Amino acid sequence: MFGTSFGRANAYARIGVETGVSSADPHKLILMLFDGAIMATTAAGVAMDNKQIALKGEKISKAIEIITNGLKVSLDMNAGGELADRLYALYDYMADRLLYANLHNNRAAVDEVIDLLSGLREAWRGIAPAQQAVGNTSVPS
Repeated sequence: MFGTSFGRANAYARIGVETGVSSADPHKLILMLFDGAIMATTAAGVAMDNKQIALKGEKISKAIEIITNGLKVSLDMNAGGELADRLYALYDYMADRLLYANLHNNRAAVDEVIDLLSGLREAWRGIAPAQQAVGNTSVPS
């Protein structure tokens, strides 16, 4: 009648994400995109390890969607110059690697994308606008 506890937990998680999105500044939204892509890619790797083919495909598709229709389209190609061009190419590369991983069941390609996303996330986190405004170099977790 009330659903499983897993279903209720998912509903609470969705509400938390929706609330976070509605109250987040643009910098935080990009962090949330990185987090979503990392979580989806990590889940794809676990599904691959457990031979859950359908779930692997679903999670890889979700990660590609976040990378191409979230991170990539958020780039300001006019103001971003060479950095935006390189990130654009890197996002394309990550999507290609995830497609390869899915087709060939290649865990190394999944791990490569996780590492790339994690590195970019940490770099983005390190340039938090609030920290720049106060001149503080430490960034809260």
